[in-house]
Amino acid sequence: MSELWDYITALESPLSMNQIIVDLGFSIIASIIVYLLYQMFYGTRHIGAGVHRTFIIGGPAITALFLGIQVSIPLSLGLLGALSFVRFRTPVKDPAEIGFLLLLIATSIGAATGNFLITSLLVLFVFIALGIHWLTRNRVSVFGRGQLMISIDQTAYSGLETKLSAFLKDRLKGLRLVTMSVVEDRVSLNYQYRKHTDFNWAAFTSEINQMAAPTKVELFIS
Repeated sequence: MSELWDYITALESPLSMNQIIVDLGFSIIASIIVYLLYQMFYGTRHIGAGVHRTFIIGGPAITALFLGIQVSIPLSLGLLGALSFVRFRTPVKDPAEIGFLLLLIATSIGAATGNFLITSLLVLFVFIALGIHWLTRNRVSVFGRGQLMISIDQTAYSGLETKLSAFLKDRLKGLRLVTMSVVEDRVSLNYQYRKHTDFNWAAFTSEINQMAAPTKVELFIS
């Protein structure tokens, strides 16, 4: 076993064996931390494409790629040509996943270039930011915005426009009309509003239907 180790360490390489082990080890640890952050702050939503399953393998792989190409410009150009044939078919279903992917890539590159302090601080700051968001997302709604879309008959809307606008501004804080469209004699109004933690949407819907009766009103809330 010692002879094999001596043979490996004797191979010509711009990088020492100790440096390679340290870089890959740091990358593996960082990838595990990114994976745990994903599971802790995002995994319970079940709306992503499952990109976290590649984190533990992808992190060290990216580090190894950068360790290999940073010492050879021709090798890096050849690697880019080879990777151009690879196509990823899995779609990213949520923009939040892009953030975790960028974090994984950043930690992998940081490990390959020996920037351990910057990488560690990045992971720490991301953990603090995600922790603050997790603690305040259901308690503080100052910056939370919701979407409300109302679809109503065009003829009925002409007589209800002023009354409906006053009703919505009275019930929803920070109301703002984003878009308005008319398709097949129906008016679609898309609003943004400041989220309420204890808003009674059942009563809100009932009041709008009573105000617009006998016209049918369709509401879409997110």
